[in-house]
Formats: sequence, C-alpha cells, structure tokens
Amino acid sequence: MRRVQPLAALLLGVMMPGPGVQAGDSPIHRDETVVFYPSYGRFDAPSGSWRLDIHGVVFEPETRSLKRAFVLNALRESLADTLGAEEKALLERRLRLFLVDHERGKQISVRLAGRIYPAGVSGADGHFRATVEVAASDLKSVSGDAAEAQRWVSFRAVTRPDDPRVFAGRVRLLEPTGLSVVSDIDDTIKISQVRDRKALMVNTLVRPFRPVPGMPALYRRLAERGAAFHYVSASPWQLYPALRDFCEEAGFPEGTFHLKTVRLTDSSAFTLFGPQDVFKMAAIGRVLADFPERRFVLVGDTGERDPEIFGRLARQYQGQIEAVWLRNVTAESPEGDRLRAAREGIAESKWVLFREPDEIHGWVDQLVK
Repeated sequence: MRRVQPLAALLLGVMMPGPGVQAGDSPIHRDETVVFYPSYGRFDAPSGSWRLDIHGVVFEPETRSLKRAFVLNALRESLADTLGAEEKALLERRLRLFLVDHERGKQISVRLAGRIYPAGVSGADGHFRATVEVAASDLKSVSGDAAEAQRWVSFRAVTRPDDPRVFAGRVRLLEPTGLSVVSDIDDTIKISQVRDRKALMVNTLVRPFRPVPGMPALYRRLAERGAAFHYVSASPWQLYPALRDFCEEAGFPEGTFHLKTVRLTDSSAFTLFGPQDVFKMAAIGRVLADFPERRFVLVGDTGERDPEIFGRLARQYQGQIEAVWLRNVTAESPEGDRLRAAREGIAESKWVLFREPDEIHGWVDQLVK
C-alpha cells in the first residue's frame, strides 16, 4: 500500500503567497490531474536557503486522439496473440497511462513550508519545472527531526477552493557531501530483458514488474548507511506511477526519478524503446554537476549501453565517481573488447562486474569507510 504523507505537516503556519502568486489561484480544472515526480533539493550556503527542484505534469484523460489510437492499436495487435485474459487487462491499464491529453500553458503553484510558490508553466508535453528557494528555517518545520541525510519535504498543488483533491509531491533534501547511488532500472533492478524487443514490450506493458532477486536487499543496505538514490531510466515518464509502485512494493529505497519524455503524438513515440546514450548522459550529468562534492556509485547492467555511458561519466567526473557496478546479464568476459574499452582509464578497483547481488555486499562496507 502506498504511503500517504500527513497533511498536517504541510499546513503549519499561515499560507503566505510568494512573489506574483495569489493564495487560492489555480488553473487546474476538475477534469485535470497533476502528478509530481520525486526530486531533490540543494543547500545554498551563501544564502542559507534550499533550492528545491519541482517537476510534474498536468493532464486530462483522453481517448479520442487518432494518433494515440494508431500507436496503441499497433501495440495491442503486436502482442494480443500471446496474451491471456489477465495480461490483456494489465495491458489496458498500462496503456491508459499514455491515453492522456497534456495541458499546456498552466501556471502551477504549490503550498510548501507555509507559503505558496510558483512551480512553472506547463509546456506542450504537460510538464512543468521550477526551482523554488526556501529558507532553511522554514523547511525545518516541515521536515521534522529526521537525520539530515534522510530528510524529505512534502508539498501539494494549489487547487481551487471548491476542489477537495490533493496532488502531493516530495523533495529530498540532499546535503552537499555524502554518498549517492545512481541506478538504472531495466535489468538492473527490474527484470525487463531489454535485448529481446518482444520480451521487453511484454515485460513493460503486460506483466507485473518483477525485481531482480537480491537487489532490494542490497539497496536497503546502502540506504541504511546513508546513501541517497537516483533512479535513471530511458523508460517514459508515463510509466512513473507503475515504476513508483513497483519500487515501493519490492522494497527499494525511496529516491528521485529521472525518466525520458515521450509523446505518442510526435516523433518521440518512436524512441519509446530506442537508444539511451544522450538522455542518460544528460540526466546523470546534471545530478553530478548539482552535487560536485558528493560521492557517487553508478549501478547498471551490460544489456545495452550502461558500460559505455558509465565509462564516459567516470572519466569525465573522476573525482566524484567512487565505483561502477555492472550486472553482467550478457555473461561477458571483463577482458572482452567491449568491456575493456568501456573501462579504459578507470581504476580496476572502481569497476565491478557481477552476476549476483551477493557478490557486491563486500563493497558496501568499503564505500562507507
């Protein structure tokens, strides 16, 4: 069951509007929904404030688009012959995540730490983003007495006075120093079989998500030692609700999500299961750039391009990357041409190839030291 953050912590004090925001203003209609994606906040020492990244999407359920119908019908037809009744039902639920009409031009505001802040204007894809600056003293009242390394702050969208719905989001407060784990999802923590396109589609759209055995326990052990988690995947943002529930039910630590933007109504639909180099380099690179003093472990697999992507990042950010851990789903030799080229210039002690998560537990204590 999904955890619900108590609203009392969100309502401490009098709600004061931020610059240019009127209390109670909201462009969110009753037939529209807002989803916030878990993100992080960075501490700015000179100002004594936190800079919180707010990211979400606003949409309306929609089934009448001919372009969407064409893409989704093609998916149904390519899979239908192999599916049972339960799988067809799950396929329809997963496809429904893509059947939305993204709302552009919506100025979203959020209630956070006793004030109202503008959270960005939605674009053509319905996504809105903003960086909100909040005084550290204000956040103390809503983050409680949790350890600095484990603090999350909750907020919610400003809705109309007669709209009782609550659209809530969470931001992790990350200290400038510490340990972060950047984790791939497909075939790293979730069984996807990315090298088989038909199997990948089936595992993504019609089967319950299954964790890689042993990975939840490994990640919980890292979390117990203070590690923060960033889940980075070329999966589309539309699958975030399903991925969020999967991580929670499987017992993976809560973390920020960094997924790919895909719209079924334009050419990006053809990248749904396409290359990931550019996207992953940019997404991980931003996290590394935002926290130049933190230590990072990159966790992925050999199924697609993680060795090459992580190798480039490890060379570019040598002082920040503590280790690269790769689940060897292709049974490759570490001395084979591909993996040897990927780890070129990287210390052998930082590059770990494993088949079973149990092989990694010995490295956790070394990281903590």
